[in-house]
Amino acid sequence: MFAILGAAGKVGRATVSTLRAAGRPVRAILRDPSKAAAFEALGCEVATADLHDADALARAFDGAAFVQVICPPAPRAGDAGAEMGRSIESIAKALTAVRPQATLAISDYGAEIESGTGITVLFHELEVQLRALPTEAIFLRSAEHMENWARVIRIAADSGRLPSLHHPLSKRFPTVSAPDVGRISAEILMQRQSGAATAGLFHVEGPERYTPADVAKALTTLLNREVVAFEVPRQAWHQTMLSAGLSDSGAGLVTELYDAHNRGLIDVEDGAGQVFHGTTDLVSAFQALLGRK
Repeated sequence: MFAILGAAGKVGRATVSTLRAAGRPVRAILRDPSKAAAFEALGCEVATADLHDADALARAFDGAAFVQVICPPAPRAGDAGAEMGRSIESIAKALTAVRPQATLAISDYGAEIESGTGITVLFHELEVQLRALPTEAIFLRSAEHMENWARVIRIAADSGRLPSLHHPLSKRFPTVSAPDVGRISAEILMQRQSGAATAGLFHVEGPERYTPADVAKALTTLLNREVVAFEVPRQAWHQTMLSAGLSDSGAGLVTELYDAHNRGLIDVEDGAGQVFHGTTDLVSAFQALLGRK
């Protein structure tokens, strides 16, 4: 049995779909029980659990040989770091109680760095806690998701200008489509089940790296209007994110993350772990966001 936490998210749903297409038994773990029917239609067992409820998580994990966990940041929370920290502690407590054969955690590029990387530091803590558990730990570090650009596509569509925290606009950065992360995670889990893979560290990014100018070019193609990327001035980042609804602590974590990105720190760890490449390019990812085929 494969238990997939966060099954309703883009990553989790792709993992579930890939496993079920291969005929593997899946328990989809949801926070919202109203979403259960879609997963039952795929032939999944369904469990519900909140990320902060260790007992409910343990019940959802119980009996599964392989567990996939994803712990999404909450940049709108009053204390974004503490919010994710509570989720990590609940997940770790539940895994300690159940002791599955192996746990695969979706982590982040740069998670090997102990400080100074904003949101990514939270994934460092996730890895530290899971490495200490009495279960095999597999970490799939993901590049930045292409879908994150959804937050500013409307701005680009309305104004023809694409705001970017990636500086300079000519610098290539690693990125990946979230469903590719879920698909590759499922493949790693199945390889682990068959004994063809071992626990350890993996990375996943897209078929190529892109610049913010490439992002603008992809949107120009899809929106039928010229889109030009521009650098959001560093001094305006915090207030811009507050205006977008992030908390003060969340805006601080994102600011620190992009400072680290722009220093080249958020990347594949040198000499550590295989790198997988997804197949979804920017145009295809944005077509899905815009509801186009």
